[in-house]
Amino acid sequence: MPTRANRPKTKQPTINDVAALAGVSKKTVSRVINESPLISEKTREKVKTVIAELGFVPNPQARALAFRRNFLIVLLHDNPNAQTVLNFQNGVLDAIKDSDLALLVRPVDRDSDDMLENVRVFLEKQRPIGALLLPPISENDDLTELCQSLGVRYVRIGSAELDEPGKCISSNDREVVEKACRKLIELGHRRIGFVRGPQGFRSARERELGFQDALRGAGLTMSEELIAQGNYRIDSGTEAGHKLLSLKDRPTAIFASNDEMAAGVMQVALGNGISVPEQLSIIGFDDSPTATHIWPRLSTVRWPIREMGAHAAHMLVSEFLPPVPGINEPEYAMLASTFVERQSVAAPEK
Repeated sequence: MPTRANRPKTKQPTINDVAALAGVSKKTVSRVINESPLISEKTREKVKTVIAELGFVPNPQARALAFRRNFLIVLLHDNPNAQTVLNFQNGVLDAIKDSDLALLVRPVDRDSDDMLENVRVFLEKQRPIGALLLPPISENDDLTELCQSLGVRYVRIGSAELDEPGKCISSNDREVVEKACRKLIELGHRRIGFVRGPQGFRSARERELGFQDALRGAGLTMSEELIAQGNYRIDSGTEAGHKLLSLKDRPTAIFASNDEMAAGVMQVALGNGISVPEQLSIIGFDDSPTATHIWPRLSTVRWPIREMGAHAAHMLVSEFLPPVPGINEPEYAMLASTFVERQSVAAPEK
């Protein structure tokens, strides 16, 4: 009777076994595993049949060596809104959950003189297949040129088109903010405050342009005293609320460029005995959990950031992911935001 030490072991099938049974080279098997378009459908099916019969499981580390890349996607960001990063990250994870890919999340400092060099060192060390770039660093052309020089494919996320098709997922911030503010005007609001997003963000600029478009379309002028600077954090919304609501002729409605700042404005209003929406209507942007965790629930623009994450992952590494019908069609370069009306908006008091 064989002892435990000399009992025969079941040999795991190798890529060489697959190649021999399929009558192809090891390189061809590798190309099939990596979904290369250079293989004919007939050869592809033959190799896949042998893989299934043998129960061969490709070694991700060996694949990485053959591909000269690790099976990693990098998410680079310098965004003050943690919920935006988390929602986008969850969208990417939705897309890659049934693949061999993994996600690395890397914060960077866009104001640092060393940002590009730090990113270069990181990308050279990790050797990812590609990088996903969240705003505002997605607006940095030097960063995308760095990715290209290192052979790292990328996809940029933005509030407007930032790159050629296949390298950018955008949203319609300007258009949807105009629609949201037009709702306020239709309800009868004429003195409308605006809380800006942080300087240097394309999203902040696009949302302000949408606000201006709505006023201009109604024949209203944009008053500087009704504008407050914010940075997408709740404390800046609180500061903006104190400024706007302390005016002698205070606004009857305020549009804040994200939900966190809108919540800060609402906090100030309610703390000063100003009822929402009876005495003050408020609209935000994002449709983050904050929008439904406060009362009255916040009217806001739903930014499809989680869906953008999933679509960006497919745009970046579609050959490594199960196909999803229609997800790589050209129209998916832009995912539209929508206005969601809740309890924080009403006609102004007479």
